[in-house]
This record gives sequence, C-alpha cells and structure tokens, in this order.
Amino acid sequence: MRRLRDRFWQNYGQKLFLTATLPLVLAAVVISVLVTLEARQLAQREIHNLEQQLIAAKRAELKNYLSIARNAFFNIYGRAAPDDEAAKLTITQILSAMLYGRDGYFFVYDYDGNNLVSPRQTNLIGKNWTGRTDPSGTAITDELIKLARSGGGYHEYDSVKPSTGETARMVAYVIGLQDWRWAVGTGVFIDDVKATVAASRAQVENRIRRTFLYIGAITLATLLLVFGSGLFITIRERRLADAKLKKLTQRVFDAQEEERGRVARELHDGISQILVGVRYALDITRRRLSSGDGRAAETLDSGLEYLSGAIQEVRRISRDLRPGVLDDLGLGPALKSLTEDFGKRTGIKTSFDTVVFRNRLDDDAKIALYRVAQEALTNVERHSGATKLAVDLRGHARGATLHISDNGHGLDQSRATSKPSSGLGLRNMQERIEQLDGNLRILSSRTGTVIEATVPLSHLLPPEKSSDSMTDPDKKARA
Repeated sequence: MRRLRDRFWQNYGQKLFLTATLPLVLAAVVISVLVTLEARQLAQREIHNLEQQLIAAKRAELKNYLSIARNAFFNIYGRAAPDDEAAKLTITQILSAMLYGRDGYFFVYDYDGNNLVSPRQTNLIGKNWTGRTDPSGTAITDELIKLARSGGGYHEYDSVKPSTGETARMVAYVIGLQDWRWAVGTGVFIDDVKATVAASRAQVENRIRRTFLYIGAITLATLLLVFGSGLFITIRERRLADAKLKKLTQRVFDAQEEERGRVARELHDGISQILVGVRYALDITRRRLSSGDGRAAETLDSGLEYLSGAIQEVRRISRDLRPGVLDDLGLGPALKSLTEDFGKRTGIKTSFDTVVFRNRLDDDAKIALYRVAQEALTNVERHSGATKLAVDLRGHARGATLHISDNGHGLDQSRATSKPSSGLGLRNMQERIEQLDGNLRILSSRTGTVIEATVPLSHLLPPEKSSDSMTDPDKKARA
C-alpha cells in the first residue's frame, strides 16, 4: 500500500492534478447519480400517469359500448316479465350479433355462473363457470357476478385473445339485469396499452442512458482539458524554473568569481606587496649584518612593521569574509565595527545607533542583515559620493529593522524601487531578505538613499530567562 501511494504521489504536479481532478470526478459521479435517480423517478411518475390515462380511456370506451348495447335491448327488457323466455332469447341473439373490432364482443352470465352469450368463445356457452380463474389465479366469473349484483363495475384479468390465441390482459365492464338475474358485460384487451407503456419506459431509459453518457463525456473532456492545461502549465513552469535556475546558477558562479577576484586583489594589492616589503627589509638586514653595518636594526624594525601590517590586512580580509565579532558579540557590535572601519577607511562621517534587543536574532537573520549592510556600504563607497552615513538597528513589535541612509546623489531611477530587480548587489540583498520572509525597501533621490531591511518576528529568539543576561553589559550588547 505504501509503495502504491508513493508511486502515485511522486511529485508536486501529480499531487496538484489529483487534487484538482478528484473533486471534479466525485462531483460528476454525484451529479450523474442524482440526475439519473431524479429522471427515473420523474419518468416512472409520467409513465404511470400515462398508463392510468390510457386505461381510463379504455374503461370509458367500455362503458360507452355497454350503453349502446343496453339501448339496443332496453325496450324488450323493460316490457318483459322475469320468466319471458322469448324476450331472453331475443336479447341473447342481439348481444351475440354485436361484435366490434377484431376482439370485441359482449358476454352474459346468469347469477348461478352459467354462460349464456360468448360469440367469440363459443366453447363457454351453456356451461357453468363458477370458480373460474385466470392463469394467475384471479377470479373471473364469481367477481363479474358479484359486480353485477352490486349494480356494475370494472374488473381486470388475463384472458385468451381471440385474434391471436395468446393470453393478454383484459379490462371488463359489467352491469346487472336484476329482474332476470343476468350479468351483462364486455371487455377490451389492454396489451396495446402495456406495449405503449413499455415503449415509453424504454425511451425514457434510453434518454437517461444518453444523459449519463453526456455527463460522462463532458466530465472526460473536462478532465482531459484539466490534464492538458496542467501538463502545459507544468512544462512551461518547468522551463521557466530551469531558465531561472540556470540564471541563478550563473549568478552564483559570477558571485563566486567576483568574490575570488576581490580576495585575489586584496591579497595581491595588500598582503603581497607588504610581504615583498618584508622580504626586501629582511634581505637588506641580512646584508648589513654580514658587512657589520650598524643600521641593520633599522631595516629589521621596518620589516617588523611591514609584517605587522600584513597581519592586520589578513585580519581585515578575514573579517570581511566572516567577522568573528558577529558570532562572539552579536549583530550590533559587528555592525558598529563595520561602520567605524568604513569611516576610517573612506573618510566618510559615519554614525551607528541601536537599542538593546530583548529578543535575540537567529543566525540566519544576523548574517542576512550583516551582508545587507556590507553591500550597502560598498555601494555608498563606490557610487554615492556621500559625505555622511547613518546606520540604525532596532527591534520592534513586527521584528527587527536595519536602517541605512546617506546623503549621496542617489541611485538610478531603474534601481530605486521598493522591489529592486537590477544590479547584482541589490538582487543579492533582496533575495537574502526574501528568504527570511522579510521586506527590503530602497528609497532614493538626489539628496540621498535610504535602505530599510526588516525581518519578521519568526526570526527573533525568545528572551533569555537568566537574570544575569539582563545585567551583563556584554550580553546586552548582543543583537
């Protein structure tokens, strides 16, 4: 199970596709089921109503047929006595002759169950059919006589269809001639109604099936569209990501080469020249000692001074690469040392101000803000022409903010934006802060430039609980 899950959840694109398509598939299935159920229920109601209407029409037709037959023998029946055999014979002859359609006829039973008239089923005439039932067990003769005794009514049962010889459903209507104790009726087969209802039901089922197929086709088309769109977007985003990755990789290489070049220049222009001076002084000292010249001590002192300068230069380069004071004392002292060294080296008037942090910054935030300050001071030295520089570090309710301002001639308009996007140094600053979910703003004009970097509260450590940390001045100075 775990292997199967890992197989289907290999990358972000598959997760996104499944997340987008599963609700769609579930919604389509639910809609299809609901539509099918509702359509089938509605169709069943309509088919039932149609069946009832058709049967009602058949029953009305039967009633009309029997009214016509009654009008044909009413005068004879009205004048005859209960034992008038001649009148009875005449009426049976009239009813036997009244045939309609291919299967329509009139039948007569006396209340004892004897069949008197059945022109299309002559095998029934003259026999007693009390207790007669259809193939499904429904009573025929007894029920017809019961309806006739009560004045008349309708009865459904299965009977043999004269035209085909097959058993079909029949609806009969019967009335009673109470003076003669006769049950007179007629019937009509409703197999055509059943066929019409079955055809309607089949049509409805076909429509429901087509609707279900349409929904499935629309869902499939939508899934293909989603899949195609997702595939296109994934390919496009992957290409863009690859292009950005290539640019980022090239920028990393460029930054590495630039840093290597800077270190190489520092070593060549600083330490290398100083060490050449040391070697030259030591060589002169050696020759003077060999010749017994008393000025050997002077050249040795000069070599020692050169060597001390080399040591200081190595410390400066090391501090630029990774200042030890940042790890030992914190961000505040590191920025103060960086600002003071910058002022001494460039002659620009600098100031640094900070407030003791009750919350300490984590390592990522300290390094990011320090590198932002380094890059900002480098830009001031190279491009601004400023004579004053102010660095301010504060903690507040939203996090911590580093504020750097100068009175130079400002940046180019294309670079002076709240979302810097041009220049390798500005991009590096922006990316460092964005990695911390922070914000970098650069406001520049002809009177100076302001760089403001803010890191959120998520990069502030909880306050130290030790009471000593509130009294130790070294710990207070750490940011």
